[in-house]
Amino acid sequence: MEEKVLFVKKLWCKGCGICVEFCPKDVLDMKEGKVNVKNIEACIKCNMCGKLCPDYAIGIRRNG
Repeated sequence: MEEKVLFVKKLWCKGCGICVEFCPKDVLDMKEGKVNVKNIEACIKCNMCGKLCPDYAIGIRRNG
């Protein structure tokens, strides 16, 4: 069975904070001007972050 996982490409992140603002479970925050995963256990894998990121720096992908 395929597992969904949260990925972050920090080199692509421009620090706009859109993903942080719209995450429904407060999984993300900003650290040193880039997105940071602060509470992965709370992630419900809704992919709201990935849908809204203008730089494709974060999202949910299939792992497996």
